[in-house]
Amino acid sequence: MSTIRKTIPHALRWALLISGFAAVGLAVLGIFLPVLPTVPLLLLALACFARSSENFYNWLIDHAHLGPIVRPYVEGRGIPRTIKIKVIVLVWVSISASAFLLLELFWLRILLLMIAAGITLYLLRLPTDCGDTQN
Repeated sequence: MSTIRKTIPHALRWALLISGFAAVGLAVLGIFLPVLPTVPLLLLALACFARSSENFYNWLIDHAHLGPIVRPYVEGRGIPRTIKIKVIVLVWVSISASAFLLLELFWLRILLLMIAAGITLYLLRLPTDCGDTQN
C-alpha cells in the first residue's frame, strides 16, 4: 500500500476512496433496485480502491456478500451463467419499459434499445464461470 500512497496525490487518493465507497453504496442499492447496475458499480469501486487503498480493495474482494459477485470476474473466470441471464433479462425489461412506457421521442427509444443491445453483447462475450452456482 505504501506504493499507492507514493504514486498518487493525496487529494486524488481521497477522491478515489470517496468514489469507491459511493459506488459500493449505489451497488448495494442496486441489489434491491433493478435500475442500478450492481456488478458494474462494484467493479468501479474495485478500480477506485485498487488505485487508492489496498486494504479497501481486499475488504471488497473478501466481503462475504459482495466479494462473490465480482471475484470471478476479477480472477478472469467470467460471470456465472445465472447472473448473466438475470442481468440480461433485467436490462431488457427495464430499458424496454422505459423506452415504450415513459418516452415519446423515437430517437431516444432507439438509443436506449441500442444501449441494451450493447450491454447484452458485452455480457455474452464475457467468459462464463461454470464452476459457481451463485444466484
